[in-house]
Amino acid sequence: MDGDSAAATTYDIVILGASGFTGKYVVREALKFLNSPSSPLKSLALAGRNPEKLVQALNWASHPNPPPAIPILTADTTDPPSLRRLAVQAKLLLNCVGPFRLYGEPVVAACADSGCDYLDICGEPEFMERVGAAFHERALETGSLVVCACGFDSVPAELGFIFNSRQWASPAVPNRVEAYLSLESDKRVVGNFGTFESAVLGVANAHKLQQFRRSKPRLPRPEIPGPPPPKGPTVEHQKKIGLWAVKLPSADSTVVRRTLVALKENPRGLPGVNESAEQVEKRETFWSTVKPAHFGVKIGSKSIFGIIRFIIVGLFIGLLGKTAFGRWLLLKFPSVLSLGWFRKRGPSEDEVKSASFKMWFVGNGFSDGTLLARGNMKPDVEIITRVMGPEIGYSTTSIVLVQCALVLLSQRDNLPRGVLTPGFVFGPTDLQQRLEENGISFDIISKSTPSA
Repeated sequence: MDGDSAAATTYDIVILGASGFTGKYVVREALKFLNSPSSPLKSLALAGRNPEKLVQALNWASHPNPPPAIPILTADTTDPPSLRRLAVQAKLLLNCVGPFRLYGEPVVAACADSGCDYLDICGEPEFMERVGAAFHERALETGSLVVCACGFDSVPAELGFIFNSRQWASPAVPNRVEAYLSLESDKRVVGNFGTFESAVLGVANAHKLQQFRRSKPRLPRPEIPGPPPPKGPTVEHQKKIGLWAVKLPSADSTVVRRTLVALKENPRGLPGVNESAEQVEKRETFWSTVKPAHFGVKIGSKSIFGIIRFIIVGLFIGLLGKTAFGRWLLLKFPSVLSLGWFRKRGPSEDEVKSASFKMWFVGNGFSDGTLLARGNMKPDVEIITRVMGPEIGYSTTSIVLVQCALVLLSQRDNLPRGVLTPGFVFGPTDLQQRLEENGISFDIISKSTPSA
């Protein structure tokens, strides 16, 4: 066995960027499952540029207990050989180093080349689509599984959409599922500066994403029953869930659409690397219950003033993000130009503990899809579901990432290879159940059908 192969299974998980704002929460979450009796996580290492900061992060994450003896590895996203050494030492690498458009590609390249599995917490559509195009074939060759967006972006949206979709018992079919995100806190909502920086860079590079999409062959679109839904007002009052709402330009809708495209190409899902016949049947049965629908995301507030604030911040990012000087202003003065929503030092522990989210999924569709061919049918069924959990940027993101990692470690034979979306990989697994056991709930709120 050569040196690379011998080192390949040294650690079940390596967390890269473990000393960052989000990384240290991921470490804290992972420590809950390290060496616990039913957990597949038996060995863990932390990696980053600065060993001292990694030790500080481990001390913080372990508090009030003494830190466990966890290896500290040095790696830098600007040093590909160091990433290669990291990848051959890990079964699974969790990447918490963003913005991913600046630092992510060399990490994916190292994992795809070495056959190491990779999960990240990216919410940047351009990065995700580019690494899919660049590394999917290589990952298929080496047996690597690369899944971006395994944090709040975009697992609650993906599993929430799938959960709503599966409530539509035949012959009923959904036409549209709209997600409404509500952020709540006893104190004040403070976002992750990395998220703000990614949004600013996303605006700056929006034209590149459009060019990239135009350069690729058109993918088959899922067949959605009924006509495309009307555009609707810019600001919407969704009375049934008590929210005012405006469109949120997030990664969630693009990731869900990519999952639906993958399902159109592979209606039974993709086979795992070493599936049992029982697992094949389970996977195929699961995907037969998921129905495609138009999907969008809106951000909601209980007051119209909250929506006005969202719009103002969106205008600041949208207008200033287009010029170098405007981007400098946004990133130099995030608290001022986001009206207090983002700041460089991030939220305090108390602010994280007091925050939570609700994501409502309002599905509209038809009670009998077989009658659609007659024309002139209007949606006559509404199904509302909800995903609810703790603060999004640190708490929910770390819970989701670690649970995705534990599913991957314990069920690797049932999972495919390649660069894929979280919904397509984890939909048929027990990820939803695991999230529910760790503080993220999935509920059916209401089903309205035509009266008999």
